[in-house]
Amino acid sequence: MAAAGMSTPPSGVSVLDEKKGGSLSTPLETPPATSTPVANPPLASEQQSKYDWLLEKARGWTEIPSTKGKNGPLTDNEKIWLTKECLLRYLRATKWDQNEAEKRLLETLTWRREYGVEDLTADYIEPENETGKQVIVGFDKQGRPCHYLNPGRQNTEVTPRQVQHMVFMLERVIDLTPAEQEKICLLIDFKTGPKRTNTAPGIGQGREVLHILQNHYPERLGRALIVNVPWVVWGFFKLITPFIDPLTREKLKFNEDMTQYVDAEQLVTDFKGGKLPFEYDHPVYWSALNQLSSQRRAERLQRWKAGGELIGESEDYLKGHAAHAGAATAPLSES
Repeated sequence: MAAAGMSTPPSGVSVLDEKKGGSLSTPLETPPATSTPVANPPLASEQQSKYDWLLEKARGWTEIPSTKGKNGPLTDNEKIWLTKECLLRYLRATKWDQNEAEKRLLETLTWRREYGVEDLTADYIEPENETGKQVIVGFDKQGRPCHYLNPGRQNTEVTPRQVQHMVFMLERVIDLTPAEQEKICLLIDFKTGPKRTNTAPGIGQGREVLHILQNHYPERLGRALIVNVPWVVWGFFKLITPFIDPLTREKLKFNEDMTQYVDAEQLVTDFKGGKLPFEYDHPVYWSALNQLSSQRRAERLQRWKAGGELIGESEDYLKGHAAHAGAATAPLSES
């Protein structure tokens, strides 16, 4: 079984070199040196003031509200989640309305508790991923991790665990997001499978996932590349489009040449033009993914404690990329 704790290679491609040209069945740990994250411009003075206001508010929160008996003081995991970049993502998502950003942050903290995001375990979710219907492997040209969705590999009936699976994998792809990057690249292939001819999700489930993505993971989507769209899926998108915000809609690319956005060496061979020879071997992949995720989370926790356990900590510092700056302003990455 592949171990996720191996030394980090200088780029994802070198993992293939270690395989001596063979197929890959584990996540790539680092983006290639050719990736080019795009930095945000420095905050304007008004934006800095709104960030400072929101940071002061967040540091003053003594309890997370809940109507389901989940109220209580912030946990360490919640404080780590409240990074500088997290606060800025909510400010950007609310067009710099500081009061709305505070409201939405608290709503997400409440949702994370009530939904049990931190309680979703690899053992509980594992049956949903036995066919590799979601895979995190490779990086796009901006260094965003690639998160593949393969509805044709659907292997379970509709239950709440299907949506929990999506949330669990979103948390894992965020764990694997490299320094100088805070967004992800979704690649969705609606190709039918041997046991799945209708690859369109139900409208209710689709709206639930969309609500979670837009409200609780704002500013996380860099781009969504969608291929092999049958007529029934076009109908699904037509029905759900009114619920997709305009900025997200602009990030959806249908049936385009994916190598425009993902280098061929980082794109799996299942996709036209892809040269990454990835083969899903469930026991190997699932173990490696969760070991790597746990390792990254443990390293972030250690750095967070060493840095003074601050709300508003820099994500690049937590990822070991930047020196500790006392939660001061630093350059951000953007799509």
